[in-house]
Amino acid sequence: MTRVVPIELARGPVRLQPLLPEHAQGLAEAAAAADGELWRLWFTSVPEPGSEAAYIATALHMQANGQCLPFVVLDAASGAVIGSTSYHDILPTVQRLEIGYTWYARRCQRSAVNTTCKWLLMQHAFATLGAQVVGWCTDGVNFPSQRAVKRLGALKDGVIRHHALRREGSVRDTVMYSMTVAEWPASRARLESALAARQG
Repeated sequence: MTRVVPIELARGPVRLQPLLPEHAQGLAEAAAAADGELWRLWFTSVPEPGSEAAYIATALHMQANGQCLPFVVLDAASGAVIGSTSYHDILPTVQRLEIGYTWYARRCQRSAVNTTCKWLLMQHAFATLGAQVVGWCTDGVNFPSQRAVKRLGALKDGVIRHHALRREGSVRDTVMYSMTVAEWPASRARLESALAARQG
């Protein structure tokens, strides 16, 4: 797998740009636009109000250590920040990475945004980076996220019990999913069909 480096990816309604400190205000506005105060859900990665700079600093520290590549999600038409997502747990020796730390403003949920972002990230991972496996890990109680990952065509690998701390201090079970490079063409076709249907 080639080295994962900052890159801009774009298709249809979204652009993914490398996350930078100057995106702090945009993240704050996107979280505010979520109107459901998503940061209050203990299983999400949405930054709390006022913590955007620290959120970005943590992500960039992980990037510097080769652990992740964080993106800001932009509305292609307006340029407004509408969320964030990342490659993480990058393991070049086994040609594997994961996609996560994903959230979108409430107004962008149940739209083409998530499908488009996942298409961009998986296409880049498999076709350009040479990943053999892309993975996802979700909180055991984050059922919407689990359903979304299944719709991508990922397979459930299992549950790691009592696995990680949530930010409010409780311990979560983690549900693991993955997709191999051999499974990607069929998944890509389904995603492209879904995107075409939304445009029709």
